[in-house]
Amino acid sequence: MAVLTDPPPPAPAGPTTSPDGRRRRGVAMVIWGIAFVAAWLAIGLPTDPAYAFLWIWAGTIAWHSSRPWRSHLRFARDWIPVVLLLAAYNFSRGFADNGATPHAMELIVADRFLTGWATGGEVPTIWLQQHLYRPDQVHWWDVAVSWIYFSHFVATLAAAAVLWLRDRARWAGYMRRWGFLCAAGLATYFLYPAAPPWWAAQNGLLTEVARISTRGWKEIGMHGAGNLLNAGQIAANPVAAMPSLHTAFALFVVLFFLRATRKRWWPLLLAYPLAMTFTLIYSGEHYLIDVLVGWTYVGLTFLVVGLAERWWAARRARRAALAPAGGAAPAGEAAPAVGATRASDAADAAPAADPATVPAER
Repeated sequence: MAVLTDPPPPAPAGPTTSPDGRRRRGVAMVIWGIAFVAAWLAIGLPTDPAYAFLWIWAGTIAWHSSRPWRSHLRFARDWIPVVLLLAAYNFSRGFADNGATPHAMELIVADRFLTGWATGGEVPTIWLQQHLYRPDQVHWWDVAVSWIYFSHFVATLAAAAVLWLRDRARWAGYMRRWGFLCAAGLATYFLYPAAPPWWAAQNGLLTEVARISTRGWKEIGMHGAGNLLNAGQIAANPVAAMPSLHTAFALFVVLFFLRATRKRWWPLLLAYPLAMTFTLIYSGEHYLIDVLVGWTYVGLTFLVVGLAERWWAARRARRAALAPAGGAAPAGEAAPAVGATRASDAADAAPAADPATVPAER
């Protein structure tokens, strides 16, 4: 005899955060924010990859403070190779010129050809500084320029950290593309060392150009905010201008997340690489041609890495499908009948497509 009972309540759709957990997260993030601001004012904004990684790691620990330390150590395990590669990249850029005279006149000619009709024959940097820059006055756009310039050093890493927390497979795809973009830029620095506008002005190829990417912070009392960045600019390779990885990184981050974002937000996202372009040209850091080449490198990065991922996924699927058919039977076991072999091959081939190998951006 059937017995009618009330159906059990549905299981919760996902993990829920208790009020205590939310309170703990809030307290941890407040502590992290206070420590970040204190270090920022005392030492400077985190523009060094290793220093930025430590703050990002601390932020993920604060956000998931209730998780066991094994989870936090897993973050370090995945990220330490990335930080080491970025440090090697920054270090190797200093040897890109090899003592040779960098390319400069070609970039000046290219910018005059592209924009001379609108700037009276000047490169965009000189035209913008003539209209917007005042040595004795800091405007609001100078402050905005300093913040946008700083965002280059943290936006790409911060986006990667969020991806790692939410979807490690997409994080891996993101890092593959970012690594390829860095490698392509570094190779170009060695093959074609090129100097920025401020260097050309110092060497008499242009009229006076001020390097003003960090001057806006002092206007709002943040005198120590650019300490690390200014020190890095002094030690950085002055001939690593082509392509502009500043604008390349900005466009890369936006394009990676663009398809997962509602179209009504696209103009706001795309405004970021445009703002970075204005920042770099106005502050004397790059020519327009550097920016355009950097954007081209982003397109090539998505194309080449996307094709490589598709090829690798297809190769893995073929090898997984063929492995049972080509494998010999273990010693001491009779070979299965022909019909049984074909059935087992079909059964083993069915799950061959490993979803982890399929690119998330397909």
